[in-house]
Amino acid sequence: MDTIIVTTSKTLEIPPKLAKQYGIRKGVEIHFVEERDHIKIYPTTKEVIDRNAGFLGTKGKLLKALLAEKKL
Repeated sequence: MDTIIVTTSKTLEIPPKLAKQYGIRKGVEIHFVEERDHIKIYPTTKEVIDRNAGFLGTKGKLLKALLAEKKL
């Protein structure tokens, strides 16, 4: 488990190993989900979207809509 320290400007620096593993780089959008006693973070990268494509059985319709929305 990696540990980081929050800076005075509330900035978090993702450990390089995790950033590489999850494709987190400059400009990647990160979503925060609040749970009872913790926060989950989800990077929205093309790789993450591709990996999850098809799990709802919509034959890519939702993926196309998401990609079109992200181009706005």
